[in-house]
Amino acid sequence: MRLSKYFWQTYKETPADAEIASHKLLMRTGMIHKIGAGLYSYLPMGVRVIRKIENIIREELNNIDSNELTMNFVTPAQLWKDSGRWDQMGSEMQRFSDQKDNEYCLSPTNEETITDIFRKSVNSYKQLPVSLYQITTKYRNEIRPRYGLMRGKEFSMKDAYTFSLDKACMDEQYEYFYKAYSNIFKRMNLDFIIVEADGGNIASGDSQTHEFQVLAQSGEDVVVFSKESGYAANIEKANTKRAELAFLPEEAISEVETKNLPTCEEVAKLLNLPIHQTLKTLVFSAFWGEKSANYMIMLLGDDELNEVKLKNFLKADRIEVAKESVLKEIGAIAGYMSPYKLEGKYSVLLDASIDPTKSYIVGANKEHFHLKGFTPKRDIENYKSADLRMAKEGDLDPSGKVVSFAKGIEVGHIFQLGDKYSKAMGATVLDQNGKKIAPLMGCYGIGVTRTLAAAIEQCHDDDGIIWPYPIAPFQIHIAAMYKDPEFKKECDALYDKLTKEGYEVLYDDRGLGMGAMMKDADLLGLPIRVFIGERDFKNSGEVEIKVRKTGEKTKCSLTDLTANLTKIVESLS
Repeated sequence: MRLSKYFWQTYKETPADAEIASHKLLMRTGMIHKIGAGLYSYLPMGVRVIRKIENIIREELNNIDSNELTMNFVTPAQLWKDSGRWDQMGSEMQRFSDQKDNEYCLSPTNEETITDIFRKSVNSYKQLPVSLYQITTKYRNEIRPRYGLMRGKEFSMKDAYTFSLDKACMDEQYEYFYKAYSNIFKRMNLDFIIVEADGGNIASGDSQTHEFQVLAQSGEDVVVFSKESGYAANIEKANTKRAELAFLPEEAISEVETKNLPTCEEVAKLLNLPIHQTLKTLVFSAFWGEKSANYMIMLLGDDELNEVKLKNFLKADRIEVAKESVLKEIGAIAGYMSPYKLEGKYSVLLDASIDPTKSYIVGANKEHFHLKGFTPKRDIENYKSADLRMAKEGDLDPSGKVVSFAKGIEVGHIFQLGDKYSKAMGATVLDQNGKKIAPLMGCYGIGVTRTLAAAIEQCHDDDGIIWPYPIAPFQIHIAAMYKDPEFKKECDALYDKLTKEGYEVLYDDRGLGMGAMMKDADLLGLPIRVFIGERDFKNSGEVEIKVRKTGEKTKCSLTDLTANLTKIVESLS
């Protein structure tokens, strides 16, 4: 492609609202155009990357016999009412009505639509398993869209769904997608990690779910992993434990004054004790439809509550920090509370790191006072223990190996849905005995435009993007410096030669000065740059090759150019 004919330009200024590298570079390299908050048009250079990502996805999913379709962007409300989610979905679902007051939404996800297609098309176990996918636009009404394509309102996504007769078949389909996703991100040359994840509201029960995280310092997710054991999980899911701790032996309860010292840190410092020998007490309210209950949660003083784990343990629709009125009803005083002799309607949950036979410092339910010698097994009538804490660096994984933390960007997520949607929407097939059963579903998503942004977050430097070879918009950037019209013919011939050899070539024939042309080349960051300058070429007959990733430069004749490029491409592919 000749740049003189291409709809593309770069920008010197960074957009005021761009906070992260991908947003800045996508705008400065003319790959996207902002038309509103969280809304972007994809310009020709950006579309080329998106198509390459899509093609890799298609090839790998076609290899596991998944069939492509396209579902509606606009979905009738009735499908969501059939599943029970019309009233459950929050403000991220954009609802509207037509002229006849029929209700619709812009699809934020497609479980309902795919289940409707299935229930009207498949009726026998002989037709299972079914595997379908689409690559299309989604809309989620983000309250605070930010970070460009990383968290926009409208985005491109690949979502796939499987329907299976039984769990063995569902597990098999899940494994196919697990391997396909691994191949997809490997083929993109991205540094990624697969982690155990929380299924949120979409998954069912304790079913399998994994995230595919591209590692990048700007990532919003925290990945907990051990290279030694291979363990990896999202921090929301991480099942870690603390290294062995020394606790106080059981002793009699005694009161100690802690005036204006409501925190565990302050109390531990006053008593000259390690902070883990204090207990932090929190009160949360949990909700199941119209039902609710209050919970007093206790953690070691230097631990933090993992609200996702708490919500999952309680199997609650939602949880929230207890309101002041709840604390008054219980009789709890913020900063000085514990379940010790406290009246009220609540249940007690202890984090699993707490040894209930040991003594701790806790609130005395009396302002400016704490208790020494609180022993859960002795001093609480009823309690349950569960893993409720947030993992920390230095923790041990289930095999006892030390874990580390890294930042990641979630680009793919796979779930086992079970019969959550098929049962709710009446999707059934006849099994081998002629009995109607609800098939088991799987759900598998990849954020296409999010992957584009994540690739840039991982692959850039101060000068611009460093494209992984398989998803670069073009493979080779010819930068030509010429004044003599006859020499321009030499440059044109080089472009034609490389194009005929099958390379995707971007030819900068705009006649810019050296500085501007090289800045644009580094900013765009195509994998290989071939520089042909009139003076040098006439003197030596050589062109210069630069590898964007390493900065390595070599010179060679036109005769040897193809051989040199072949070696470089092999190293980058």
